[in-house]
Amino acid sequence: MLHLEIYSPVQEIQDPLFDDKQVRVFVKRDDLIHPFISGNKWRKLKYILLKAKEENKNHLITFGGAFSNHLVATACASAKFGFKSTGIVRGESVQNEVLMLCRLFGMKLLFVDRTSYRDKQDLFEKHFGKDQDAYFIDAGGAGLDGTKGCAELIDEHDQTFDHLFCASGTGTTAAGILKGIQKNKLKTVVNAVPVLKNAEFLKNEIDQYFEKPLEYHLHLNYHFGGYAKTTPELFQFMQAFASSTGILTDPVYTGKLFYALYDLIHKDFFTPKSKILAIHTGGLSGISGMTDKINQAIF
Repeated sequence: MLHLEIYSPVQEIQDPLFDDKQVRVFVKRDDLIHPFISGNKWRKLKYILLKAKEENKNHLITFGGAFSNHLVATACASAKFGFKSTGIVRGESVQNEVLMLCRLFGMKLLFVDRTSYRDKQDLFEKHFGKDQDAYFIDAGGAGLDGTKGCAELIDEHDQTFDHLFCASGTGTTAAGILKGIQKNKLKTVVNAVPVLKNAEFLKNEIDQYFEKPLEYHLHLNYHFGGYAKTTPELFQFMQAFASSTGILTDPVYTGKLFYALYDLIHKDFFTPKSKILAIHTGGLSGISGMTDKINQAIF
């Protein structure tokens, strides 16, 4: 059950900036794990699905926006591992490429207004409380089981790094990475880049998983206006990064992550000879929701 060979190499990328600042930058290619159960989505879902199986639940209920990578990942994982799935989608009924993929993988979709969406547990009880097969999965795979899968990322490294960077939406990935570093007794400094505005609350979200708070950095100034908000500058950076590395990023998470990393290198945040690892958490379907904006900004 749930055996999936993980292909997630670490690749060094080059840039004259890195030479000038005397740093080395590597990318953990979690985006290559699976086309649709991508990056941290696979890691977060691993132990969630194992627990659902242990509890003999075969109907996965989860949540997301109309362009949610998590919905696609859950739909695909459900089909692959023998579950039914329902996605509760925030906002009015729409059709797009991401939701089409969800439906192709057999996921049923339920659209709810944004006010109702805020209380996910209430929605679950209202629509599926009498379904003995139903299993609640929080938006983005947030929660303790999600951190367990993300912690395993650290076990896959055969070299050490001075800094590790990841994008952050719920704090689950960052917390899992911190768990992995704690377990392996590493001195690597974790740097989380929140992709939403006013994200100071993420410190509490991350710290709740530990008996006492660990040291890490939250870089709060790279949200570009808020969750799924963008600017032409971000799109132009994504294009420059892709054309120089061959690595695509998305405007919701990883585009902001790499922008932050490059900006901090420019600003001499790192000491010379630092080795930096950036986690590419996948989620490239976020590009499809912004095709017109990207074309206007770049082309």
